Amino acid sequence: MKRLFLCLMAMIGMLTLSAQSIYDFKVKDDAGKDVSLADYKGKVLLIVNTATRCGFTPQYKDLEALYEKYSKDGLEILDFPCNQFGQQAPGTIQEIHQFCTANFAIQFPQFDKIEVNGPGEHPLYSWLKSQKGFGGFDTADQRGKMMDDMLRKRDANFDKSADIKWNFTKFLISRDGRVVKRYEPTDKMSDVEAAIEIEVNPVLNNIMSRRSVRKYLDKPVEHEKLEIVVRAGINAPSGMNRQPWIVRVVEDQQLIADATEIYKKENAEMVKRDKDFKNMFRNAPNLICVCTPAQGGGELDAGLLGENMMLAAQSLGLGTCCLGGPVRFLLSNEKCKFFLDSLDIPSDYKLNYIIAIGYPDEQPEAKPRDASKVKFIK
Repeated sequence: MKRLFLCLMAMIGMLTLSAQSIYDFKVKDDAGKDVSLADYKGKVLLIVNTATRCGFTPQYKDLEALYEKYSKDGLEILDFPCNQFGQQAPGTIQEIHQFCTANFAIQFPQFDKIEVNGPGEHPLYSWLKSQKGFGGFDTADQRGKMMDDMLRKRDANFDKSADIKWNFTKFLISRDGRVVKRYEPTDKMSDVEAAIEIEVNPVLNNIMSRRSVRKYLDKPVEHEKLEIVVRAGINAPSGMNRQPWIVRVVEDQQLIADATEIYKKENAEMVKRDKDFKNMFRNAPNLICVCTPAQGGGELDAGLLGENMMLAAQSLGLGTCCLGGPVRFLLSNEKCKFFLDSLDIPSDYKLNYIIAIGYPDEQPEAKPRDASKVKFIK
């Protein structure tokens, strides 16, 4: 019974953590005064546990350089000295602050000393660790291998917990309060800077945050927003400005429903397995249909058009998903001729792809990208 009780308490604790926002927490500044992290809403945050007598202490110089470069764009670095790792942050917060300003001229805020692991860990760090666990050290890197070897000698299973492993672990927080990434002290500061650049730069952030959305709210997109999205699309570049595409935007809900009824009858088993099924277009309330010349050509330009529209939609709080399967179904099924006829596609054009668009009802995580496929020829 005792074990069951402890398990239940742990589950309740995790549920509570997952329900919290970073802006719910309060911390003490270097004068012992309470500071609400809600004061930092709309800022990009880099939260770091630091120490003044650590082999990684020179990272203070790198952190200050980041602060000076990006603070005007909305970056805040929140420094939490911690004495839990090798007792490498001795002294009072005032002594620590004096050391950091004298040796590294830091200007970003330092908060009172805290614990980041164990019974006395600060609730902020309990939450941070619940959002991004330990992903391992890069053992291909000399410092990463050193840290892995050192900690594994102490505990062969050290990597199985989300605990902070050492000084200068960093959490990057987006403007809307999401934990974007956790960086270990051995990770390259250039990687940290690249991620910060993406978060503070609205164009880059929009590109990197777009995901394919397959669940939508039952709320059609306003006509005005659809017009903005399409205008962004047709302003994409095209070879010799030929603009070899035509676009049809479907706002007719009955048209979508009628095509879906045909799809459901011919794919009954698949539809039955999908408990979230609403329509054949990934449940989106609106569609953007892109057509290209029937004899071929224009595909590259149409791709640029589509990407512009999806990024524009992302910036307006909309979700999108580029669809090929429904196109094949519509083109191969004679019963769907009414749908194609309603689009008024010229005879010398063909339906190439459809963009599902609507208000998202999910926030998919980013899928890994293979950076090894990129080579720089110098």
